[in-house]
Order: sequence, then structure tokens, then C-alpha cells
Amino acid sequence: MPDSNPPKKLSIVVASGAFEKVHYALVMATGAAAIGTPVTLFFTMGACPAIMEDDGWRTLPSEKADTSATARDDDFAARGVATMNELIDSAAELGITFMVCEMGLRAEGLEDQPLRKGVDITRTGVVTFINDASADGSIIYV
Repeated sequence: MPDSNPPKKLSIVVASGAFEKVHYALVMATGAAAIGTPVTLFFTMGACPAIMEDDGWRTLPSEKADTSATARDDDFAARGVATMNELIDSAAELGITFMVCEMGLRAEGLEDQPLRKGVDITRTGVVTFINDASADGSIIYV
């Protein structure tokens, strides 16, 4: 096995509102955090509902035809794949930084909607996200 040289920090822009893309952004984030890499998730545009109160992620469309986010999540659970709630909760427990873009919330008409309880989510802007990134890290756009 080759020597591993992960980035010093992983910063993920989660812009897609597709359930599967948001889910996998959380998979990447929790995987990186599990090996000690600091992670920041920056939710914007169509991905904003994923971190809204009352399982807002359930409103996300699935990339799988004729399937809802809830049905896809139930299918993942039946197959032993982490669910969206498990991933969000694990990310919070692993100390992943959650940010949500104020502009993205406004663009989606969600600026007055409450964010998920139990997760420390900072409402902020892209400048803060960029300042939070590391020169020795990686920025991924999902």
C-alpha cells in the first residue's frame, strides 16, 4: 500500500441539491475527519435544505428516477449504508465545521427558516469559508 499523504484540511462546498451528492459529501467529510483531517462543510444553493430543521434533507430530489430522498435513504439503511441523519450526526460528533451560505439561503428563499438542531451551523458567507480553508488543504465542489 502506498504512503498516504492526505490534505492538511478538507473544505467541501456542497452546492448540489441532489440527495446522493449531499450524502456523499458527508461520507467524504466523515471519512476525512475519522483519520484526523480537519473538515469544513459549506452548504449553499440547492444543498441548503439538507441542514434545515425537521430533516429538511428529505425534500431533496434523488438522482434515481421515481425515488424520493426518504425512499433512497431507507434503501441505503436496508443495505447497511449510513443514513443521512447518521452522517450528519456523526459529522457533528467528529467536530466537522458546518457553515451555510447566507446568499445561498436567500437565493433559495430559506433565510428565515430554522437550521437543524443539535448541529453547530454558522450562517456566513463565501469569504469566511475561503478564509477558513488551508493553503495545504483541498477544496472540493459537490
